Amino acid sequence: MLKYLLFDLDGTLTDPAMGITNSIIYALEKLGREIPPRESLYRFIGPPLVPAFQEFIGMSEEEAKYAMKLYREYFSVKGLFENEVYPGIPSALDVLKKSGFRLFTATSKPEQFAARILEHFSLDGYFDSICGATMDEKRVTKTDVIKFALSSNEITDASAENTLMIGDRKHDIIGAKDCGLSSMGVLWGYGSAEELKESGADIIVNTPEEMIKIISDM
Repeated sequence: MLKYLLFDLDGTLTDPAMGITNSIIYALEKLGREIPPRESLYRFIGPPLVPAFQEFIGMSEEEAKYAMKLYREYFSVKGLFENEVYPGIPSALDVLKKSGFRLFTATSKPEQFAARILEHFSLDGYFDSICGATMDEKRVTKTDVIKFALSSNEITDASAENTLMIGDRKHDIIGAKDCGLSSMGVLWGYGSAEELKESGADIIVNTPEEMIKIISDM
């Protein structure tokens, strides 16, 4: 029986596109790099930053780490609030919480940023715990974040039957599988149905309302 719900943040609970892309543009400008079209920077929403700068911009690991530092200069002051809650998310979290599920976040965003964002949008009260990456990059992959969310909350019975990871990108689905959990892909974020299917999502939903219905029936 389903008991635990782990939520991604970016692209699942909130739409962070403006803040993330502005932060990337800020970092690239500081580095004297060419600025790609904003739409091409949406690929940065979801994966950890250092490998994303390496893969999408062609940076070395050293330059990518410096780019992340510059990114955070902007994001920590302005970018994290250049963000919007997806329609239907507050009511969905309210229904799930009142139905007795335990809710957690499992995000690749640094935990302190995630906490500030959720508090800013009055979503923090729905979660038993806000779990994310660390600023020093020692905990950064979705697999590591999920493992931390479970262990830090003393959830020793997590299984595919009673735990569901909910997110919009392949990293959420792969992380869930690495931890032996079920996964739900959502299509209102930045991952396509093809991406979610190819990564092995157990369920794919189109709206928060559909998410509630399927979870309630599990």
